[in-house]
Amino acid sequence: MTTIPVKSSITIEKVVRYVTEKIHPDSEVELGLRLETLKLPQHGMISSSDVGNFLSFLVLTANAKKAIEVGTFTGYTALKIASALPSEGKLICCDVSKEWASIGKPYWDKAGVSSKIDLRIAPAINTMLELTSEAGSFDFAFIDADKANYPNYYEACLQLLRPGGLMVLDNMLWDGAVADELFTDETTLVLRNLNSKIKNDKRVSCSLLTVGDGLMLVRKK
Repeated sequence: MTTIPVKSSITIEKVVRYVTEKIHPDSEVELGLRLETLKLPQHGMISSSDVGNFLSFLVLTANAKKAIEVGTFTGYTALKIASALPSEGKLICCDVSKEWASIGKPYWDKAGVSSKIDLRIAPAINTMLELTSEAGSFDFAFIDADKANYPNYYEACLQLLRPGGLMVLDNMLWDGAVADELFTDETTLVLRNLNSKIKNDKRVSCSLLTVGDGLMLVRKK
């Protein structure tokens, strides 16, 4: 039996395994995609099942019909988000790697969600600029991509979201580094500064959760 890696910035492994294996286990299709992703050297980039479940929960709670994902990797979170969308829902996925995204496509097909997913292989900022005419029409956004561009993705997604729309940014604790002033590397500073910016942004309400590697929840006012 394959042991699935688990991760969290602050929660001990025993607790993480309880949540991911006993409360929010992957479905057969989701597990298949996870095992396929484990073959990659970069497999640590895949979200844990509790994060995936939480994204699905938020999409359902928001009654979202139109969503955007910045950073798709092998398509696990896209699968979770698209599965929670109604049959007429649409998820635009932004990624620069056709190779990685292609791994998820057969699993999207197996789950019956491929018709909801619009995969766009291009720099995410370019894709979001193309969506300018649809500003204010998205219900949900998920950001999990290159950290240096997080501030740009945040602003772009904020423009795309409708009032009351939800945005989730992953890795906002960065393995706890953002809470330790001794860490001054570029990535940590970008995320630490963005956390502060969001906290003080009058355009939104926010909540930073200690789930996974830190999920920042943002609601557009």
